Amino acid sequence: MSKFSLDVLQRRVFPFVRADDPDILLGAAFGEDVALTRVGDEVLVSHVDPIVGAIGNIGWLAVHVACNDVATAGIPPRWLLLLVLVPRMEDEELLEQIMRDASRAAGEIGVSIIGGHTGYSAGLSRPLVAVTALGTTSGREPVRTGGAHVGDQVLVTKGIALEGTAILAQDFADVARNLGLSEEDLANGRGVMAEVSVALEALALSEQDVTAMHDVTRGGLLETLLEIAYLSEVGIEIEFSHLPIPPIVSRFARAFRFDPLRMISSGTLAVTVPPERVDDVSHALKQLGTVFAFVGRVVEGAGVRVLQNGKAVHYTEIRCEEDELARMWALYPRDE
Repeated sequence: MSKFSLDVLQRRVFPFVRADDPDILLGAAFGEDVALTRVGDEVLVSHVDPIVGAIGNIGWLAVHVACNDVATAGIPPRWLLLLVLVPRMEDEELLEQIMRDASRAAGEIGVSIIGGHTGYSAGLSRPLVAVTALGTTSGREPVRTGGAHVGDQVLVTKGIALEGTAILAQDFADVARNLGLSEEDLANGRGVMAEVSVALEALALSEQDVTAMHDVTRGGLLETLLEIAYLSEVGIEIEFSHLPIPPIVSRFARAFRFDPLRMISSGTLAVTVPPERVDDVSHALKQLGTVFAFVGRVVEGAGVRVLQNGKAVHYTEIRCEEDELARMWALYPRDE
């Protein structure tokens, strides 16, 4: 699944979602993944995300991905609403498996499924799961995407292209074998899915005065950094050699010929950290056992500059409609 371009969103979507309600503190805004709504003395944090770019473990993945966005705002997720659609009325076992997997993920995070909708549609070739995740600030100050400042250090957790690699190992195993990947590679690739949650590290980082935080989803790390730069009105420079790219991701990237910088990577956080907070942030992540790397810095200007082998490539155009996993689905289509 791909997103519409920023141009389409600005012309076809955002003009119709404006609201004058004074209790809407943050409504629909490009690059900001949560809405903030005042409800009495509390602020409700909400996010919705669909998953159609996966088949195996789709219920588990959908819950984690939606909760990631609330956690990335520095707010613990608490409640979930699920929409589950399967292709055929006969797909009862598939429906049960999706719900079983969603329940398992909810238990891992400590959230409650409070409602939703289930059904089937002949227009689907594979299941669709959309999850709305909710939480309350309870006095916490939400972390925004657009808060980076010149001089901040850029931090990336765990590694890049995690989710995309895991989905290729799970749902494209036949293609992977044909491309020369081994059974051990497939097992290691599927194992990357265990890294998909960012809840623990996101909540820990939110207490360290980080200035911006965004989980790396469609479009990969490059798109994520472009959105941070765009909303913060700054530029970002990263050194490619500093990027944490797990060996199994490199193997899949070579076999499938995808760009790790542009591959979906739920499980990865991109964070901007004030220089004076670098040591404290590093200590917090080490305490959690979370792998991380400082890969660049926030500078004046616009866009993202990637430095590699003594050369610099400057990216300025937001292309949220492009993602390497979507390209894989187009190259190697498959059904449920």
